[in-house]
Amino acid sequence: MIQPSDLPDASLEAYFLGQIELERCLALQRRLVHEAHERGDGRIDILFCEHPPVITIGRSGSPADVQYAAGPLRSGRILVRWMRRGGGALVHAPGQLAVYPILSLKGRGWTVGEYLARFRAGIGQALQALEIRCPPSARPGLWGRSGQLVAFGVGVSQWVTSHGAFINVSPSMGLFHLVDSDPLGDARMSTLVAERGQPVKMTRVRAELVHHLADAFGCRRQHFYTGHPWLRRSPSLVH
Repeated sequence: MIQPSDLPDASLEAYFLGQIELERCLALQRRLVHEAHERGDGRIDILFCEHPPVITIGRSGSPADVQYAAGPLRSGRILVRWMRRGGGALVHAPGQLAVYPILSLKGRGWTVGEYLARFRAGIGQALQALEIRCPPSARPGLWGRSGQLVAFGVGVSQWVTSHGAFINVSPSMGLFHLVDSDPLGDARMSTLVAERGQPVKMTRVRAELVHHLADAFGCRRQHFYTGHPWLRRSPSLVH
Protein backbone atom coordinates (compact mmCIF):
# COMPACT_ATOMS: atom_id res chain seq x y z
CA MET A 1 0.00 0.00 0.00
CA ILE A 2 1.21 3.54 -0.75
CA GLN A 3 2.41 5.26 2.41
CA PRO A 4 0.83 8.66 3.27
CA SER A 5 4.21 10.42 2.96
CA ASP A 6 4.49 9.21 -0.66
CA LEU A 7 1.09 10.54 -1.73
CA PRO A 8 0.52 13.75 -3.66
CA ASP A 9 -0.36 16.57 -1.25
CA ALA A 10 -4.12 16.94 -1.03
CA SER A 11 -6.86 18.41 1.10
CA LEU A 12 -9.97 16.72 2.41
CA GLU A 13 -13.07 18.88 1.97
CA ALA A 14 -15.82 17.66 4.31
CA TYR A 15 -19.39 18.82 3.64
CA PHE A 16 -22.01 18.23 6.35
CA LEU A 17 -25.34 18.31 4.50
CA GLY A 18 -27.73 17.21 7.25
CA GLN A 19 -30.82 15.42 5.95
CA ILE A 20 -31.15 15.70 2.17
CA GLU A 21 -33.35 14.01 -0.41
CA LEU A 22 -31.56 11.25 -2.29
CA GLU A 23 -32.15 12.80 -5.72
CA ARG A 24 -30.63 16.15 -4.72
CA CYS A 25 -27.62 14.39 -3.26
CA LEU A 26 -27.17 12.32 -6.43
CA ALA A 27 -27.30 15.46 -8.56
CA LEU A 28 -24.64 17.08 -6.36
CA GLN A 29 -22.48 13.98 -6.62
CA ARG A 30 -22.72 14.01 -10.41
CA ARG A 31 -21.48 17.62 -10.53
CA LEU A 32 -18.66 16.87 -8.12
CA VAL A 33 -17.65 13.80 -10.12
CA HIS A 34 -17.54 15.88 -13.31
CA GLU A 35 -15.44 18.54 -11.57
CA ALA A 36 -13.04 15.97 -10.12
CA HIS A 37 -12.60 14.40 -13.55
CA GLU A 38 -11.86 17.79 -15.10
CA ARG A 39 -9.35 18.73 -12.36
CA GLY A 40 -7.67 15.33 -12.18
CA ASP A 41 -5.90 16.34 -8.97
CA GLY A 42 -5.72 14.71 -5.55
CA ARG A 43 -8.41 16.75 -3.79
CA ILE A 44 -10.98 14.69 -1.92
CA ASP A 45 -14.55 15.89 -1.36
CA ILE A 46 -16.64 13.90 1.12
CA LEU A 47 -20.36 14.41 1.61
CA PHE A 48 -21.81 13.43 5.00
CA CYS A 49 -25.61 13.27 5.10
CA GLU A 50 -28.77 11.42 6.05
CA HIS A 51 -31.65 10.56 3.71
CA PRO A 52 -35.42 10.35 4.20
CA PRO A 53 -36.64 6.73 3.94
CA VAL A 54 -35.77 5.21 0.55
CA ILE A 55 -34.46 1.91 -0.82
CA THR A 56 -31.59 1.74 -3.29
CA ILE A 57 -30.38 -1.29 -5.26
CA GLY A 58 -26.82 -1.59 -6.58
CA ARG A 59 -25.34 -3.78 -9.29
CA SER A 60 -25.23 -6.85 -7.01
CA GLY A 61 -28.92 -6.57 -6.11
CA SER A 62 -32.07 -7.85 -7.76
CA PRO A 63 -35.82 -7.22 -7.47
CA ALA A 64 -36.04 -10.42 -5.40
CA ASP A 65 -34.11 -8.65 -2.62
CA VAL A 66 -36.99 -6.21 -2.00
CA GLN A 67 -40.30 -7.00 -0.32
CA TYR A 68 -42.45 -5.17 -2.85
CA ALA A 69 -45.66 -6.60 -1.38
CA ALA A 70 -45.03 -4.87 1.96
CA GLY A 71 -47.32 -1.98 2.86
CA PRO A 72 -44.86 0.95 2.66
CA LEU A 73 -43.73 -0.11 -0.83
CA ARG A 74 -47.15 -1.11 -2.11
CA SER A 75 -48.57 2.26 -1.08
CA GLY A 76 -45.67 4.22 -2.61
CA ARG A 77 -44.66 5.79 0.71
CA ILE A 78 -41.15 4.42 0.19
CA LEU A 79 -39.61 4.44 -3.28
CA VAL A 80 -37.05 2.07 -4.77
CA ARG A 81 -34.17 3.50 -6.80
CA TRP A 82 -31.68 1.53 -8.92
CA MET A 83 -28.11 2.84 -8.58
CA ARG A 84 -24.86 2.65 -10.53
CA ARG A 85 -22.86 1.46 -7.56
CA GLY A 86 -21.61 -1.77 -6.10
CA GLY A 87 -23.50 -3.62 -3.42
CA GLY A 88 -27.04 -4.84 -3.21
CA ALA A 89 -30.33 -3.56 -1.83
CA LEU A 90 -30.09 -1.10 1.06
CA VAL A 91 -32.55 0.78 3.23
CA HIS A 92 -31.72 4.42 3.99
CA ALA A 93 -33.39 6.41 6.76
CA PRO A 94 -32.68 9.25 9.18
CA GLY A 95 -30.11 8.12 11.74
CA GLN A 96 -28.07 6.34 9.07
CA LEU A 97 -25.01 8.36 8.06
CA ALA A 98 -24.15 8.25 4.35
CA VAL A 99 -20.49 8.92 3.52
CA TYR A 100 -19.78 9.79 -0.11
CA PRO A 101 -16.12 10.40 -1.10
CA ILE A 102 -15.56 11.94 -4.54
CA LEU A 103 -11.96 11.79 -5.72
CA SER A 104 -9.83 11.09 -8.76
CA LEU A 105 -8.03 7.77 -8.35
CA LYS A 106 -5.46 8.82 -10.93
CA GLY A 107 -4.86 12.03 -8.98
CA ARG A 108 -4.03 9.91 -5.91
CA GLY A 109 -2.17 7.20 -7.80
CA TRP A 110 -4.47 4.44 -6.53
CA THR A 111 -6.10 1.38 -8.00
CA VAL A 112 -9.75 0.73 -7.19
CA GLY A 113 -8.66 -1.97 -4.76
CA GLU A 114 -6.29 0.38 -2.93
CA TYR A 115 -9.02 2.98 -2.59
CA LEU A 116 -11.50 0.45 -1.21
CA ALA A 117 -8.93 -0.84 1.30
CA ARG A 118 -8.17 2.69 2.54
CA PHE A 119 -11.87 3.61 2.71
CA ARG A 120 -12.77 0.51 4.68
CA ALA A 121 -9.78 0.90 7.01
CA GLY A 122 -10.58 4.56 7.73
CA ILE A 123 -14.16 3.74 8.70
CA GLY A 124 -13.03 0.78 10.79
CA GLN A 125 -10.55 2.97 12.66
CA ALA A 126 -13.23 5.60 13.28
CA LEU A 127 -15.50 2.94 14.78
CA GLN A 128 -12.64 1.68 16.93
CA ALA A 129 -12.21 5.23 18.28
CA LEU A 130 -15.89 5.00 19.24
CA GLU A 131 -15.09 1.79 21.17
CA ILE A 132 -16.71 -0.39 18.51
CA ARG A 133 -14.66 -3.27 17.14
CA CYS A 134 -15.45 -4.86 13.79
CA PRO A 135 -13.33 -8.02 13.36
CA PRO A 136 -12.41 -9.23 9.85
CA SER A 137 -15.26 -11.08 8.17
CA ALA A 138 -16.03 -12.67 4.81
CA ARG A 139 -19.44 -11.00 4.92
CA PRO A 140 -19.98 -7.69 3.13
CA GLY A 141 -19.71 -4.49 5.16
CA LEU A 142 -18.50 -4.11 8.74
CA TRP A 143 -20.02 -6.20 11.50
CA GLY A 144 -20.04 -6.01 15.28
CA ARG A 145 -21.39 -8.41 17.88
CA SER A 146 -24.98 -7.27 17.32
CA GLY A 147 -25.02 -7.45 13.50
CA GLN A 148 -24.07 -5.47 10.41
CA LEU A 149 -23.23 -1.85 11.23
CA VAL A 150 -21.84 -0.53 7.92
CA ALA A 151 -22.77 -1.30 4.32
CA PHE A 152 -20.66 -0.33 1.32
CA GLY A 153 -21.84 0.59 -2.15
CA VAL A 154 -19.08 2.32 -4.14
CA GLY A 155 -19.24 3.64 -7.68
CA VAL A 156 -16.29 4.42 -9.99
CA SER A 157 -16.65 6.18 -13.35
CA GLN A 158 -13.68 7.26 -15.45
CA TRP A 159 -11.46 6.71 -12.41
CA VAL A 160 -13.51 9.05 -10.20
CA THR A 161 -15.29 7.61 -7.16
CA SER A 162 -18.83 8.27 -5.98
CA HIS A 163 -21.43 6.76 -3.63
CA GLY A 164 -19.75 5.15 -0.63
CA ALA A 165 -20.68 3.78 2.79
CA PHE A 166 -23.76 3.75 5.02
CA ILE A 167 -23.30 3.66 8.78
CA ASN A 168 -26.26 2.76 10.98
CA VAL A 169 -25.79 5.15 13.88
CA SER A 170 -29.32 5.25 15.31
CA PRO A 171 -31.94 4.67 12.58
CA SER A 172 -35.31 3.16 13.39
CA MET A 173 -34.91 -0.48 12.36
CA GLY A 174 -38.57 -1.04 11.48
CA LEU A 175 -37.99 -0.60 7.73
CA PHE A 176 -34.91 -2.78 7.40
CA HIS A 177 -36.97 -5.94 7.00
CA LEU A 178 -38.01 -4.60 3.57
CA VAL A 179 -34.76 -5.77 1.97
CA ASP A 180 -32.42 -8.74 2.08
CA SER A 181 -29.07 -6.93 2.11
CA ASP A 182 -26.81 -9.94 2.79
CA PRO A 183 -26.25 -12.45 -0.05
CA LEU A 184 -24.77 -14.91 2.46
CA GLY A 185 -28.14 -15.15 4.15
CA ASP A 186 -27.36 -13.43 7.47
CA ALA A 187 -29.22 -10.13 7.25
CA ARG A 188 -28.95 -9.09 10.90
CA MET A 189 -28.78 -5.30 10.66
CA SER A 190 -27.82 -3.36 13.77
CA THR A 191 -26.81 0.12 14.90
CA LEU A 192 -23.90 1.74 16.71
CA VAL A 193 -26.30 2.55 19.56
CA ALA A 194 -27.28 -1.10 19.94
CA GLU A 195 -23.65 -2.20 19.65
CA ARG A 196 -22.49 0.14 22.43
CA GLY A 197 -25.63 -0.08 24.54
CA GLN A 198 -25.65 3.68 25.01
CA PRO A 199 -26.31 6.86 22.95
CA VAL A 200 -23.89 7.71 20.17
CA LYS A 201 -23.87 11.29 18.90
CA MET A 202 -23.94 11.78 15.14
CA THR A 203 -21.58 14.75 15.51
CA ARG A 204 -18.99 12.54 17.22
CA VAL A 205 -19.29 9.89 14.50
CA ARG A 206 -18.75 12.50 11.78
CA ALA A 207 -15.76 13.99 13.58
CA GLU A 208 -14.06 10.61 13.98
CA LEU A 209 -14.75 9.74 10.36
CA VAL A 210 -13.21 12.95 9.05
CA HIS A 211 -10.10 12.47 11.17
CA HIS A 212 -9.53 8.81 10.34
CA LEU A 213 -10.49 9.04 6.66
CA ALA A 214 -8.04 11.94 6.30
CA ASP A 215 -5.34 9.68 7.76
CA ALA A 216 -6.34 6.72 5.58
CA PHE A 217 -6.42 8.88 2.44
CA GLY A 218 -3.15 10.65 3.26
CA CYS A 219 -4.66 14.14 3.51
CA ARG A 220 -2.62 16.61 5.55
CA ARG A 221 -5.19 19.40 5.34
CA GLN A 222 -8.88 19.28 6.29
CA HIS A 223 -11.63 21.84 5.73
CA PHE A 224 -15.19 21.65 7.06
CA TYR A 225 -18.39 23.13 5.64
CA THR A 226 -22.05 23.16 6.61
CA GLY A 227 -23.99 22.49 3.43
CA HIS A 228 -22.56 22.97 -0.04
CA PRO A 229 -22.56 26.23 -2.04
CA TRP A 230 -24.04 24.54 -5.10
CA LEU A 231 -27.07 23.49 -3.06
CA ARG A 232 -27.62 27.09 -1.93
CA ARG A 233 -27.15 28.61 -5.40
CA SER A 234 -29.19 26.01 -7.24
CA PRO A 235 -31.71 24.24 -4.96
CA SER A 236 -32.79 21.85 -7.70
CA LEU A 237 -29.30 21.37 -9.18
CA VAL A 238 -30.93 21.17 -12.58
CA HIS A 239 -28.61 22.30 -15.37
